[in-house]
Amino acid sequence: MSSELREVYAALLERAPENRIEPDLTRIRRVMELMGDPQNAYRSIRIAGTNGKTTTARIAERILRETGLRTGRATSPHLHSPVERIAIDGVPISDADFCQAYRDVEPFAAIADAESLERGGPRLTFFEYMVAMTYQAFATAPVDVAVVEVGLGGTWDATGVIDPDVAVVAAIGYDHQEYLGDDIEDVAGEKAGILTPDAFAVIGRQRYEDAARVLRERVAALGAVAAFEDEQIAVLDRTPGVGGQLLSLQGIAARYDEVFLALLGEHQAHNALLGVAACEALLGDGETPLGQDVVREALAAVTSPGRAEVIRQAPTVLVDAAHNPDGAAVLVDTVRENFRFTRTVGVVGILQEKDAAQILEVLEPLLDVVVVTQSSSPRAIPTDRLADIARDIFDDEDRVTEAASLPDALQAAVDLAEQGGGEFGGVVVAGSVTLAAEVRDLMGRGDEA
Repeated sequence: MSSELREVYAALLERAPENRIEPDLTRIRRVMELMGDPQNAYRSIRIAGTNGKTTTARIAERILRETGLRTGRATSPHLHSPVERIAIDGVPISDADFCQAYRDVEPFAAIADAESLERGGPRLTFFEYMVAMTYQAFATAPVDVAVVEVGLGGTWDATGVIDPDVAVVAAIGYDHQEYLGDDIEDVAGEKAGILTPDAFAVIGRQRYEDAARVLRERVAALGAVAAFEDEQIAVLDRTPGVGGQLLSLQGIAARYDEVFLALLGEHQAHNALLGVAACEALLGDGETPLGQDVVREALAAVTSPGRAEVIRQAPTVLVDAAHNPDGAAVLVDTVRENFRFTRTVGVVGILQEKDAAQILEVLEPLLDVVVVTQSSSPRAIPTDRLADIARDIFDDEDRVTEAASLPDALQAAVDLAEQGGGEFGGVVVAGSVTLAAEVRDLMGRGDEA
């Protein structure tokens, strides 16, 4: 990270953090207005959901590039560097371009901040400023189409200043209840806020019936054109294989057979389906096929760092950003489907605002032993406190090891996997995006994001 980028990022971090939302789009709308609404300079796909947003965005963006379009991709949070949040043609922008985007927004943010403070309101949040930077960078590039991942929720998320051509809602579960509510209907209502009368809606399979009902009712109320998974679109067949899976997908406009997806887990097949359908909706209103070769080339090349990602062999070390119970459940299914570990060792670190007990309860049946640790995030649950929670759940002190140092935790897990499982032991790292990122760094994968 360059010194200029460190300075800019420090300035961004002085603003309200991205895990805190302000239910008001006045500030971000004002900034964009002052900048000439650069978000209107290109077409867009906007993606909401609890789990799967980032991968769906990466898949859709990769397909669009395969058709020859110039793309912008906005995802969050980042793994290693904030520049990852803004990608042009699949590549994170440079440190210099990130800083330039910050400077481009700076005078307009100052005006919006002053106006808000005068009304007794707050300054632009970290995420609002990032959104303004992102949309400005896309217009500067310029891109043909932007694929935008919602930050948190939907209705009040700052990315909503864009008027999308396609709105995608992936799987909805429980997360960020302090903002979105404890009732799944409330959570779904917030996520459904990205749907508009003019945007083609692509709705993924929902685990919770009440969430599915809320989405269906919102689509009907808006009169939006929509494709629902397991109705207009579907994963018809999937066969797990080495390094990925072979799929047959029914899109809105066509069926795509013998498609290799270079990602592990059934959930990724459903993310791929949403990405394909979103691109069909954008490029041909759901009536024009993408082309078999386009889909095959894109899905074979797509990557999603930190999502069921193997970063070492012998013993296998698998890293996943699972940071809520539903994400943990998907990870358990993915490991069981793709690996036959004789001994499975977990490395788990969780942030304070998450339901640590529930995440550990989901992971417990998978893990023979867990090494409890913490990332460098100030929001990380202290190791000793998380270890106490783990001991109650694993019901055997011998199954829980503490290691406050992440390098020590990773080494302890590798040793335990080798001692107890030989070459067939495995290490599963999970619990937060920051933990996944720091383990990737330790394993020399920090440049691959």
